[in-house]
Amino acid sequence: MKSGKLYIVATPIGNLKDISARAKKTLSSVSMIAAEDTRRTKKLLSATGISKRTISYREQVREKASAQIISELKKGGDVALVTDAGTPGLSDPGYFLVKQAARNDIAVVPIPGPSALAAAISASGISMDSFVFEGFLPTRSPARRRRLEELGGTGYPLAIFESPRRLLATLSDIEAVIGNRHVVVARELTKIYEEFIRGNVREVADKLKEREIKGEVTLLVEGGDARPVSLELDKAVSEMRNAGLSASKTASILAHLTGEPRRKIYEIAKEKKGIKGGEGNG
Repeated sequence: MKSGKLYIVATPIGNLKDISARAKKTLSSVSMIAAEDTRRTKKLLSATGISKRTISYREQVREKASAQIISELKKGGDVALVTDAGTPGLSDPGYFLVKQAARNDIAVVPIPGPSALAAAISASGISMDSFVFEGFLPTRSPARRRRLEELGGTGYPLAIFESPRRLLATLSDIEAVIGNRHVVVARELTKIYEEFIRGNVREVADKLKEREIKGEVTLLVEGGDARPVSLELDKAVSEMRNAGLSASKTASILAHLTGEPRRKIYEIAKEKKGIKGGEGNG
């Protein structure tokens, strides 16, 4: 029996009119819809006149749900994967299901459409020819600052999803770690209260501190100067790689000794060929 197809369907991030004709046709034709939140998806289906069997596919049940979905696909049924809003696979467990489908030689078909990330960038006014998409930062300030230290060192613009409850704390950490860079807060995209708030970190924080912040937030941070790698660190990485240490081991040791971010050292170490050994030279 020929397997069905797994459709990755982008759905509106706010305005229901943004659903594409192809997305509606696909959702109408599949045998089952896997949704991050079945209640929210049923509202979308009801608004578009579609009635389909839905199952929950979220991080907490991804393995069990993936097995059920793969079984359906192997029986020849087509399945659509949707997230709460936007394009599946961005800061959600969609990648896991896609990987399972690929391992089972099941065709995966993207149905592109709305994306909070693309929408925010398009109207931001920030040059983002190259950028780092971080998704959600750590929720606690110490871990968030450590991650911002790593990200800030790249010099690239940053794209971040953030909870409205943590937005001011994140802006404070960005200023403390990266500096008072230009930022854009894109809030409630495509909805009635859509808003773009622009300025340096301090200006934007001042605009927001007396307000109750609601809705989905995409935070864009302008790029800056990359922090150069010291000659001493670069030399130490080269010597350890040439001695046969893996990139992972090199990063762990030098991060402990120098205080530099482990991920930063790991990226440098990966570029050094060294002598094969350790963890597969990687």
